[in-house]
Amino acid sequence: MPKTTTTPAAVFTDATLRRAQEIAADSYLPVWIGPSGEESSGEAVARHLEATIALLDKDGWIRVYDHSKDWSAGADLADDDSMTVKAMLRALIRVVRDESGTDPQRTLSTALRHVGEDGAHGDTDTACVAGYVLDRVIQAYTGSDSARATPWSERQYRTHADVTALLTAGARFARTYGPGQEAAAA
Repeated sequence: MPKTTTTPAAVFTDATLRRAQEIAADSYLPVWIGPSGEESSGEAVARHLEATIALLDKDGWIRVYDHSKDWSAGADLADDDSMTVKAMLRALIRVVRDESGTDPQRTLSTALRHVGEDGAHGDTDTACVAGYVLDRVIQAYTGSDSARATPWSERQYRTHADVTALLTAGARFARTYGPGQEAAAA
């Protein structure tokens, strides 16, 4: 039966990571190949996951986005034929700025993607592969073949510490079992 309690960091043990490696080895799709068709090294994926931790620590983690409070008020655009184009553009820019918000908090999936888009610590391939890695760790942890890291991180009782523990375990997994580790050990 899948575990449903808050996850202390110690839950992602070496045994969990070994089980995740078994799951990865048995996966239908290759875990270390990104959308480009190229392989990502374990070290590159680990750096991406650690940069995700740093981003979430800096800007904050949020379980899910609550757009209902932003959308319930609706746009307050004047529909006035006497408005100048300049006034209309100002009103439109104000609404877009208000609707986009300034809260930097990110969900797990958004943080992974943003690290990849930044380009300094990863790319879209390492973002995708990092997601595959986290999925395998969660599958090993829960014992469920269908478990995925993003929905796991969005459970109502999940905490920033839980998500950070998962990301840390994912980085350990990538460094231990990812491609290129043989060359690094030599």
